[in-house]
Amino acid sequence: MTFFKSKKGKILIAVLASVLSLSLLLTGGCALYLADYYKTDKEQSGRLCAELSSTDVERTTLSDGTLLFMPPDPAAGFIFYPGGKVEYTAYLPLMEALAARGICCLLLKMPFNLAVFDVDAAKGLADLYPEIEDWYIGGHSLGGSMAASHLAKNTGDYRGLILLASYSTADLKGSGLSVLSVYGSEDGVLNLEKYEKYKENLPKDHKELVIDGGCHAFFGCYGAQKGDGTPTLTAKEQIEQTADAVASLTVINELKP
Repeated sequence: MTFFKSKKGKILIAVLASVLSLSLLLTGGCALYLADYYKTDKEQSGRLCAELSSTDVERTTLSDGTLLFMPPDPAAGFIFYPGGKVEYTAYLPLMEALAARGICCLLLKMPFNLAVFDVDAAKGLADLYPEIEDWYIGGHSLGGSMAASHLAKNTGDYRGLILLASYSTADLKGSGLSVLSVYGSEDGVLNLEKYEKYKENLPKDHKELVIDGGCHAFFGCYGAQKGDGTPTLTAKEQIEQTADAVASLTVINELKP
């Protein structure tokens, strides 16, 4: 006890108290950050799902929360990473629209709504459905970038990448994969400077679709996103155009070289 009453002891106690306070502050700040995310607009999502879905699609929730949309005789499979800090169920209408076009979709639930915490979440999922030969991976915004990072380490498992308002920081230009990049003309969230910079990471024959009047948030149903532009079309129209483009790449193959 004498040590703690000494000058050195008092300094040590002060340092430990400062470290503890900083730790608590960082922990609290991190908790607040993770707790603040975009939640699904259930009313809008429910309405769009009813308008875009097919009664032939089988819907299943896997043990880890992954949502499966299985159409009869699927032509391709698509593993989807949700956008950063967006509740994954916000993408239900998009998955319904894709499944209605013959694409088996796996919508992944990410830890704390951030794909950075589980970049390789897609690993092994395609193996569960051996009847589907062609698999694609992709996602929205941060989710798309994380999907691309996973793909770069597992190029043999997929036929291609689908980026929605996103870009790949991983080098895929020599991969031989089919790549589709889609974003809205009114997107105020996507960093276009980085988007253009990282285009060099994609195969030269990659396909790009700029949805006239589209915005960042309309790939899902989670309300307006901070910093986004003002769309001049509806969320349904943006989802339908996106689903048509994805189907052209994965099912109809019109966009393939």
